[in-house]
Amino acid sequence: MHHRILMVSDFFFPNIGGVETHIYNLSDCLTQRGHKVVILTHSYGKRVGVQWLSNGLKVYYMPSKPFYAEVTLPTIFGAFSILRRVLVRERITLVHAHQAFSTMALEAALHARTMGLTVVFTDHSLFGFAGLSSFLTNSLLKFTLADIHQVICVSRTAQQNTVRRACLPPKKAVVIPNAVNADVFTPDPCSRTAGRITVVAMSRMTYRKGIDLLAAVIPELCRRHAHLHFIIGGDGPKLQLLRDTVDRHSLCDRVQLLGAVAHRDVRSVLVKGDIFLNTSLTEAFCVAIIEAACAGLLVVSTRVGGVPEVLPESMLMLAEPQAADLVVAVEQAMQRLPSVDPFWQHAQVRAMPAASLGSAPDLLPATASCTIETRHKQEDVLGKEE
Repeated sequence: MHHRILMVSDFFFPNIGGVETHIYNLSDCLTQRGHKVVILTHSYGKRVGVQWLSNGLKVYYMPSKPFYAEVTLPTIFGAFSILRRVLVRERITLVHAHQAFSTMALEAALHARTMGLTVVFTDHSLFGFAGLSSFLTNSLLKFTLADIHQVICVSRTAQQNTVRRACLPPKKAVVIPNAVNADVFTPDPCSRTAGRITVVAMSRMTYRKGIDLLAAVIPELCRRHAHLHFIIGGDGPKLQLLRDTVDRHSLCDRVQLLGAVAHRDVRSVLVKGDIFLNTSLTEAFCVAIIEAACAGLLVVSTRVGGVPEVLPESMLMLAEPQAADLVVAVEQAMQRLPSVDPFWQHAQVRAMPAASLGSAPDLLPATASCTIETRHKQEDVLGKEE
């Protein structure tokens, strides 16, 4: 049986990130299985109304602007009219909402259940328990997820976090890691510059991604190693901090700031590097480090959230989220580089079982199957008629 599915999130293309890429790939996988998939997100610049992507996906860019970090203002009923119109027009049978930070996703899940539709929710991030913002977000998540059919988490750490935050029965949350298409991220050692070691870092330029740590690490590593260079991709409010750091320490010839990088260009940037550096302060599951490992880079990352679950020790070096520890980890990675075979590493990533990591052809169908099977598990909360 084929279904008509609505993906909802504040985070989608042209914005770049792991959530956006996951939604796109999952939608494409579901479409190939014969299901009808439509995406609903907020407007991005001049992108308003109905747009069609190159792979045939239909995207509704709702005429509402984000007020902070690409998230729309929570209104509960403000978007209900448009949401209902999309649900009715597209004859949607299942709603798949993404990301706990997305007000559009939470509101869509709430209204879809009110209309009697099946709802699946995927949580891509970790969130704390202390502070007013955490209390409000967790209370809203608990209220919204109380009546949905299935929750998907991207790591075991994320599953434990979501179950605690939303007070869910553990059996209601399943773990399906994110995935990458290994065919896209093939190594190319010839793209590297001889006589130097290049460290690549690509992420959103936000505090949560540890850009303050990155700004502290770069000058120290450049001071210690004259042959070390950096290529940094990504955009966000913390980009100016990196620019100021580069100017202050006169590193313009050794640090290349690319700004926003389209996902189709990520591989061409990665293959120029020897080491990939991830400085996140919190991370449920980091797709970027899988892409980097698949492209043949040795990965150095902070030991946070679900990151230790993502890659084996042969490809991943972990450090505490402190500048001094990251400097030591990068130096240790530099010493290991002569023994790293990019093509062997690519083959290892490709061969990983779907239970622990896997590639897009393995895991996306698993997510798709979980999404579709949920449609047939609706419980009659009123019980049988006497």
